[in-house]
Amino acid sequence: SSSSQQQQQQQHPFKPIMSLSKRQQNFNNNDRVDTKLSGFGSSVEGDFDPDAVNKSVEMAKAGSMQARFRALYKFTRPHTIRGTVLASVAGTIRALIDTPGAIASAKWGSMLPRAFIGMVALLMGNAFIVGINQIFDEGIDKLNKPFLPVASGEMSRQFAWLAVLGSGTLGPLIVYNFFPVLLFRLYMMGWLLGAIYSVPPIRTKRNPFLAGLTIATVRGFLLNFGVYYAVKDAVGASFRWSPKVSFIARFMTIFATVIAVTKDLPDIEGDKAYQIETFATKIGVDKISRGATAILLLNYVHGALTGLCSAAGSFRRLPMIVGHIGLGLTLLLRFGQLNPDSVPSIKTYYKHIWDLFYSEYILYTLI
Repeated sequence: SSSSQQQQQQQHPFKPIMSLSKRQQNFNNNDRVDTKLSGFGSSVEGDFDPDAVNKSVEMAKAGSMQARFRALYKFTRPHTIRGTVLASVAGTIRALIDTPGAIASAKWGSMLPRAFIGMVALLMGNAFIVGINQIFDEGIDKLNKPFLPVASGEMSRQFAWLAVLGSGTLGPLIVYNFFPVLLFRLYMMGWLLGAIYSVPPIRTKRNPFLAGLTIATVRGFLLNFGVYYAVKDAVGASFRWSPKVSFIARFMTIFATVIAVTKDLPDIEGDKAYQIETFATKIGVDKISRGATAILLLNYVHGALTGLCSAAGSFRRLPMIVGHIGLGLTLLLRFGQLNPDSVPSIKTYYKHIWDLFYSEYILYTLI
């Protein structure tokens, strides 16, 4: 009964109500049915084979290096890694294009190694934030994301802590030694926000407003501003707020806010069980998905109107206008395919939001 489950949860606050194997089987059965109907295949995070996960757990515990590297890869949450890499590459291209003569006169022998270590620092920061979240969310993830390596047992807590402490130390050291002090301060601001998002007693993820503000600040502003500033500094150019970088900072801050809200849509069951308050648990999947789609659509309208109404030369009008109209229509198409009562369908919707996020960075290099 509901009362007995609540009593059990109070006695054992980190013991999942549903067994991991049963939860994995439910995920597997639902995903097979839904992905066949939707035609999206198994590319959505959470489409997994429980037998394969169990085999990976056994191989990792047996000392298989391949299994351990696979677990480490999953630990970094690859969809967030792709976002970080795309933001870095797009921001670098944009800064070089915006600086007259930068490409022709660039000292590539020194710039490329610096760009590489900068990327490593960003990936270390990304791994630190998503890794520490998995450590402190282990119980919740056994309900919501049983395929993640800490929740499944594929990675031990000890190794997870080593990965988090290593990445959380190496990233700041790189930025401190190779980049301006302003970038180090911005990096540490993102580091701190990422840590308190998951770590008690602050744990901002428990408050939907603070959670959204945290993710929007880190992914929307700090990442895009930081990369652009770093490239300008590398080529010896002074930083100024160009129309393009101002636009991407605004656009991606709004987009990251939507990601912060929609990421909780597939996780209602576990969040309720562990008393994590999110907009999804308070308002419901249907209303949140509609609101998120509306906000993103307005963001795309804002992008198209910015291209239409800005002064001549501020943007390349064709990709700015047509590109955002096209992405906005794609958003509506994906929303029309959403079944708010199906967890696999919700995951697919969330995956498509990330796909649109990636696409915006590609468009950023063209506008």
